[in-house]
Amino acid sequence: MFRFFLHLRNAAEQALAHDVFNTAKAAAYSGMLMLFPAFLVITTLLAQGPEGTTLVGEIRSAFEQVLPSDSMDLLQSYVLSRNFHSAQVMTSAGLLGVFAGLGMMLSLMEGFRRAYRLPADDWSFWGRRARALLLVPITLLPLSLATLVVVFGHQIEHWTIEHADHELRHFVLLMWRGVRWSIALATGVVVLSSLYHFGTRRKEHWLRVAPGAVTGTVVWFPSTLAFGWYVTRVADYSMFYGSFGAGIATLIWLYITALSVLLGAELNGALYRERQRRTVSSASF
Repeated sequence: MFRFFLHLRNAAEQALAHDVFNTAKAAAYSGMLMLFPAFLVITTLLAQGPEGTTLVGEIRSAFEQVLPSDSMDLLQSYVLSRNFHSAQVMTSAGLLGVFAGLGMMLSLMEGFRRAYRLPADDWSFWGRRARALLLVPITLLPLSLATLVVVFGHQIEHWTIEHADHELRHFVLLMWRGVRWSIALATGVVVLSSLYHFGTRRKEHWLRVAPGAVTGTVVWFPSTLAFGWYVTRVADYSMFYGSFGAGIATLIWLYITALSVLLGAELNGALYRERQRRTVSSASF
């Protein structure tokens, strides 16, 4: 455990040397460009179904548990509350979302490269972009499954409570919420593991990237909750930024998310270099 904390300190020091804060800014900026078009496409498609209105409402409730309140209000006002049926608008939003997602993945992959101290030409120009483009669905698929669990888990929770004995309702509620959040956290670990595994030239075993994935998730979850509390109870971004306040809060949340992902990569990079040193030392004897 003591050695692990030493690696954590080393990872934090290397993160400063690798300019992780500016890399997180670039990823957050691209993530902001991707967020709204992606929500526009998803919610418009879902609204076409027979249960569309109810399902979109459940998705709103699910994201209210993660996004800051101002960010959720912005999504509802400009994206979730509108239904666009124009194929041209949907196509433009989809292309913009893919383009912005590609930029976000490229920024994160650059952070991974620095964390592992790989050469800048480790991938070709088009090879890097092809890999980044493939990472978009690789990460979105498990996130979509986790979202469905959170969304439909709300309905399952109410059904279970209604059919449980009165004495067990609070226990069932507590247990089910624990299961839902455990699935969400486990999904976060799986997504980060996929990013670290496929987003670097060094193909390491899944267990090798697990420490960074767990650390990134552990850093992100309380940071998101703390930032949500800060925005709701303390900060008032609209006082300084006016109508742009909710957008600024969303951008900061994305920055926290990107920073957590990059810090996990830095830990994996520190552990990788430690294994390399051990291999060299063993070979010299």
